[in-house]
Amino acid sequence: MYDGIKGFRDFYPGEMAARRATIDVLEDTARQYGFREIGTPALERAEMWTDKSGDEIVEELYAFEDQGGRHVTLTPELTPTVARMVVAKQQELSKPIKWFSTRPFWRYEQVQQGRQREFYQTNVDIFGSSEPEADAEILAWAADAMTGLGLTGDHFEFRISHRDILGGVLETYEGDVDVDEAIRAVDKSDKISQAEYHDLLFEAGLTYDQAAEFDDLVAAGDLEAVESFANTERVTAAVENLQNVLAAAEDFGAREHCTISLETARGLDYYTGVVFECFDSAGEVSRSIFGGGRYDDLIESFGGQPTPAVGVAPGHATLPLLMQRAGVWPEEEVTTDYYVLQVGDTRAEAARITRELRDRGHVVETDVAGRSFGSQLNYADSINAETVVIVGEQDLENDEVTIKDMESGEQVQTAVDDFPGDRERPTFEDFS
Repeated sequence: MYDGIKGFRDFYPGEMAARRATIDVLEDTARQYGFREIGTPALERAEMWTDKSGDEIVEELYAFEDQGGRHVTLTPELTPTVARMVVAKQQELSKPIKWFSTRPFWRYEQVQQGRQREFYQTNVDIFGSSEPEADAEILAWAADAMTGLGLTGDHFEFRISHRDILGGVLETYEGDVDVDEAIRAVDKSDKISQAEYHDLLFEAGLTYDQAAEFDDLVAAGDLEAVESFANTERVTAAVENLQNVLAAAEDFGAREHCTISLETARGLDYYTGVVFECFDSAGEVSRSIFGGGRYDDLIESFGGQPTPAVGVAPGHATLPLLMQRAGVWPEEEVTTDYYVLQVGDTRAEAARITRELRDRGHVVETDVAGRSFGSQLNYADSINAETVVIVGEQDLENDEVTIKDMESGEQVQTAVDDFPGDRERPTFEDFS
């Protein structure tokens, strides 16, 4: 007997049905916004990550040397891949480029609630627009997708910030401050104690007094106070950009879900502007539901022409936790419209009925295991069949079939030539 690998999950039909219903909402909402689906490889060159983050990141990857001697890795995230794809056909693609995809990723990290080593995300990105409306459209898509899943403003909130506000404030301090390292500390601030947070800021180059001052300023989230404190063009421009994004989000219907939170930083260094994370409003899900933001420099760093970009990536691990808390997670069960039950040598007629029902778009099963009447009926019940069509030898001798409603248990006979007839969805009530 073989055990599954830690951090990798199996999804049986019931749970997969609920996951599929959730993914369908995310993807259908993306299509309504004009995002186009793409497919991407599971394997990429590891240099796409080590060149940006250093060789130490290999410890977090499923990286290895393939038979061709290439250093490759299972992809831990999508953004570098789509950046590579944009660069490859940059001149051919109409701007803005609006893409989405749903797929698995792999990271070798500690397994915990909402975090697996194989995980799934739906990525939604816009390339080629630096306008606030692009950021706002990403926020609006995320809001519409969440409400489409049955969630409301009582269940989730978007905490929104701007990387240049944090970076600009940090640059005002005298001394050799590692701005990127300090921003990574901000990203960790809600997961560690205040003392540990201040220690990280100290290690990034601030004094402890400066760390406390910076902590208070950022925690207050007052844009006017931040702009006044920094008094630099960079921070002023960032504050204006954030306000413009929020104004556009108001027009796009997403502003009610947005809260200014300058402690939201996003840990990845490629973020350049507005960033945001979605959280459980009640705080019962310990991690962010998902996050996103602007990464205007990434395409150029991959060898392409300067191309602004913004995106978001809902994960499929924490999102179900939020939906379950809110009571909107789909039922974990399979559903079947019809089961065509065969009694005796009736395969040809049963197959004809099965085909015609499937042609109408219904989920239809019939016997493929040579089981008895009782076993077939039990199976139909186990797959939640709504209606059973009994095709028996004796009924066919009378040119009839039996229609059974599985919820009530009632059944009725009807002419075989009249089933399904011209009905799109024939049920027991049509013949009773």
